[in-house]
Amino acid sequence: MKKKRFTEDQIVKILKRIEAGEKVKDLCREVGCSEPTMYQWKSKYSGLELSDLKRLKAMEEENARLKRVIADQALNILVLKEANSNKW
Repeated sequence: MKKKRFTEDQIVKILKRIEAGEKVKDLCREVGCSEPTMYQWKSKYSGLELSDLKRLKAMEEENARLKRVIADQALNILVLKEANSNKW
C-alpha cells in the first residue's frame, strides 16, 4: 500500500489556508502536491475541524472492526450449517 505524504491534520490545515484566501496554485507549489489532489482533499475534508476528523477516523476504525466481527460470525454459521447437513 502506498504511503501517504500528508496526514489528515496537515490536509485540514492546508485547506484552512485556502479558505483564508490563499491561491490554490501557489499553495500547491509550496506544499508539493498537484491541483487535482487539492480539489480531491477539498471534496473529502472541506468543513471538517480537527475534532470532527478524529471522530470520523474513530468511527471508520469501529466500522471496520464490526465488519470483521460480522464476517467471522457469517463464516461460523456456514461451517455449522455444513457440519449439520452431512449425514453421519
